[in-house]
Amino acid sequence: MPRAQLSLSVVEAGIGIIFILGVAMGFALGVPAPDTRGAQLELYAEDAGTVLASEPPRHQGTTRLAEIIDSPQTFEREQDSLERRVDRILPDNLMFRVETPYGGVGYRKPASVSVGVSTVTTTNGDVTIWVWYV
Repeated sequence: MPRAQLSLSVVEAGIGIIFILGVAMGFALGVPAPDTRGAQLELYAEDAGTVLASEPPRHQGTTRLAEIIDSPQTFEREQDSLERRVDRILPDNLMFRVETPYGGVGYRKPASVSVGVSTVTTTNGDVTIWVWYV
């Protein structure tokens, strides 16, 4: 009983064609772009915290941010200016929330979106900044 066999060169040619088509499809279709939105949001939050932590105080204290959270009274007095300052620091397509030991400013954080967060430690406590895309 004779057995049919494929020539080894035919098998190699078939594997080579499949490999070449696979590489060509990879170039044609490309690979999906990585999702960098979360990393970008983290950078925005860190940048906002760095800017706020490095500004000089308007009245007293070591930095503007430490001055704002010196006491409940200073936070109440300065919360509107803090909100305006963060709004100017961040791009227009971002919303934010800044939480301090005495309260917060900005918008309510949504539960279903990617959020970048940064915490700045001052002499008067921690300030946490959340940012997300509109």
